[in-house]
Amino acid sequence: MIDALLGFGAVFLLALLRLPLAVAMGAVGFVGLGLLRGWQPAMANAAQVVFDTGFAYTLSVVPLFILMGNLVARAGLAHELFRAAYAFVGHVRGGLAHATVLACAGFGAICGSSIATAATMAKVAYPPMKKLGYADYLSTGVIAAGGTLGIMIPPSTILVIYGIVTETHIGKLFAAGVIPGLMCAGLLMAGVAWITWRDPGAGPAGERSTAAERWAALRGIWGVLLLVVVVLGGIYGGFFTATEGAGIGAFGAFLFAWFRRTLTLRVLRDVLVESARTTAMLFTILIAAQIFSSFVNYTTMPGDLKEWILHQGLSPLMVVGAMMLIYVLLGTIMEELSMVLLTIPVFFPVVTGLGFDPVWFGVLIVLVVQIGLISPPVGMNLFVLNTLLKGVGLKQIFRGVWLFVLALVLALVLVLEIQPLSLWLPGLMK
Repeated sequence: MIDALLGFGAVFLLALLRLPLAVAMGAVGFVGLGLLRGWQPAMANAAQVVFDTGFAYTLSVVPLFILMGNLVARAGLAHELFRAAYAFVGHVRGGLAHATVLACAGFGAICGSSIATAATMAKVAYPPMKKLGYADYLSTGVIAAGGTLGIMIPPSTILVIYGIVTETHIGKLFAAGVIPGLMCAGLLMAGVAWITWRDPGAGPAGERSTAAERWAALRGIWGVLLLVVVVLGGIYGGFFTATEGAGIGAFGAFLFAWFRRTLTLRVLRDVLVESARTTAMLFTILIAAQIFSSFVNYTTMPGDLKEWILHQGLSPLMVVGAMMLIYVLLGTIMEELSMVLLTIPVFFPVVTGLGFDPVWFGVLIVLVVQIGLISPPVGMNLFVLNTLLKGVGLKQIFRGVWLFVLALVLALVLVLEIQPLSLWLPGLMK
């Protein structure tokens, strides 16, 4: 166990020295395994991990869902989602902010990436909010927080990677994310209502849409609804696997963008390059985490930690609650995916050893990642908005996001205490 603790300390030290966390995990895992088992086994393990990851059929779901999200974004569906949401809630106080949350939820159902959702909605939702006189702290806060819905509402890149690393059924993970995702959207909208009640000038109401305008707006999002029903409905109904669903979704998004005449050769090249770049980043982190995981498992730390916890007399739920607190604190200083992959080798065996459902734990993991994405000082969504929205300082963005952080913490507590919120739908699957 001492060896593993020294390994974690080395990873954090290298990260503080600004070495990319993927490099830090891979290097420490390789050196640690080399010192414990010998350099030949360490090299063989690293080569095997790279080969297995690169040729794993199940991992093809990652680039396919990323490609689907990028194609849909280029097709302009984000604007139509926002327009449809605004048609129904734009007339209430904070209506544009409410519409932003709903549009983020809809876009998340076809994207799977928090950063992509936040970046897309920043371009779509911020200009009309600025034009109507919304306070910057509300506009940026709701976009950053709404963007996190992209990794909870399926398909979710984080859930896919968690499922692959822990060998958990991806279809059940997707089903488990539906109710918590909708609950998160509702809590974020409650946060908007609270802010505009305390400060009515922060989010003035817009004009009420007519029934004809609402119907026209709904007709504009038929492509989103069709993709969601076909892909998620097919996976949930057992008609095809998550990988097959990702392929169908990517092809459907390609056809939709083609028929909307938004897919020129230049745009297609940009979409492919962007998808490949994102996939390469995720695979690099995943390979490094698996090399580090091999080192941690060889040290027997997971088993030793489970035995130590069982002898402390703590209730199983208290143990998981303590893990969530550690995740929330780590999320304020670390990149979220690396944080999860770094700790899964230690925490996952403990959680399953305590008798908890790995599907439920996966939803908890996504919730803490959501919180980390908008937690100052290093929340990724906050810096994405700071880069895209010129003239809006980090101070305003940090100010606006805190209430939404609390809303997601409440969602975490509810899922932690009420397990059927995440396990009811997976329980209905065959």
